[in-house]
Amino acid sequence: MFKNIISKQLNLLGYLVRWTIISIPVAVAIGSAVALFLWLLNWAIHFRFGHTWLLYLLPLAGAAIHLLYKWYGQSAERGNNLIIDEIHEPGAGVPKRMAPLILITTIITHLFGGSAGREGTAVQIGGSLANLFGSWFKLNEADKKLILTAGVAAGFGAVFGTPLTGTIFALEVIAIGRIQYNALLPCLIAGLVGDVTVSAWGIHHTLYHIDVVDVGGEFYGKHLPVSFLLLAKVLFASALFGLVAMAFAKAVHLVKNVSLKLIKISWLIPVAGGLIIIALTFILGKPDYLSLGVDAEYPGAVTIVSAFHHTGADFFSWLWKLIYTSVTLGTGFKGGEVTPLFYIGATLGNTLADLLNAPVSLFVALGFIAVFAGATNTPLACTLMGIELFGGEYALFFAIACFTAYFFSGEGGIYSAQRTGVAKINGYTSRLFNKYKP
Repeated sequence: MFKNIISKQLNLLGYLVRWTIISIPVAVAIGSAVALFLWLLNWAIHFRFGHTWLLYLLPLAGAAIHLLYKWYGQSAERGNNLIIDEIHEPGAGVPKRMAPLILITTIITHLFGGSAGREGTAVQIGGSLANLFGSWFKLNEADKKLILTAGVAAGFGAVFGTPLTGTIFALEVIAIGRIQYNALLPCLIAGLVGDVTVSAWGIHHTLYHIDVVDVGGEFYGKHLPVSFLLLAKVLFASALFGLVAMAFAKAVHLVKNVSLKLIKISWLIPVAGGLIIIALTFILGKPDYLSLGVDAEYPGAVTIVSAFHHTGADFFSWLWKLIYTSVTLGTGFKGGEVTPLFYIGATLGNTLADLLNAPVSLFVALGFIAVFAGATNTPLACTLMGIELFGGEYALFFAIACFTAYFFSGEGGIYSAQRTGVAKINGYTSRLFNKYKP
């Protein structure tokens, strides 16, 4: 028995050492590529701020992106869904050209004002480089799945400065309701090293702050750690966060399907999308819903950061950002969905806090993570993101918001390749309906 225990521990030690040796160089390469991407992205956004006429070239930029993928993209066009599929069932692999293509086309999207994010780019960079290292290391099929998952963790953790979130996101996003724990160590190492690498290159992430909120309450003269009234407001808001997450996912798919049905010449689809974005900006009279939505183009602009203040968002800012991003991504521009989801959630949280007479910065933070949780079906990762970004003081509310939004967001999400490991409610609703229907 003693020899058996020693043997198992030595095998475990060998596993730890092997995956540490494999994961570190992969994560350093991914972190370096993400740092370059973030630097270029920051340059592109601020260059457009100083040259607002670039927006009028957005239709031409869309056509260029379409042609780049048509000529050179091949399977890379599927983006994050290709990586998820390769983790499920390795096939032709993730093409080497995916990383440079998504980097270039995302920069083009933001340079000309398209409303998109950055996580899709970081995840695709991570998957592409991880697949390249996997071929260099001559890994078998099972290990290739692990290294691809670690690549997702490194890319996500590096782009947002949230290594723990990146770790759990990579494990949780593959299949709804199921986590593959044998990939935990490679993902944790990759997420941490990727984040450290970005910091080592001198790239800094946006800091967010929640005002101090007294969340306690009274019940028959007894002090409670949580106010029932505040909890009810959080639950109500979180249900709406989930419904908006579902609306976003369906809106992107709807725009894509309608565009393919109405416009038969494929390169005209992004041209039409660019024209719609220009028209919406002209009608609204302000550029607040273009690009990433983190930095302010002018004093008083609605951004994710401004939403943390009482007057920092308009009543329908969340809806306009949803429309802008659905049109941008649905017509073929590149980037990601997550940062726009942060924007939608943060501004919706601002609106709901005003309507419910609730703490503004707390509800903005809840919307920030909960809409993302609902759209990606990753409530654990998003709860951790709340803790990493805003601190652990309101962790209970983060968890309540993320899991409530997760249940109210429906069975689908923004990633069509995501599979259902365990159904959210295991068919209970349908059985109940069948039991009582006339």
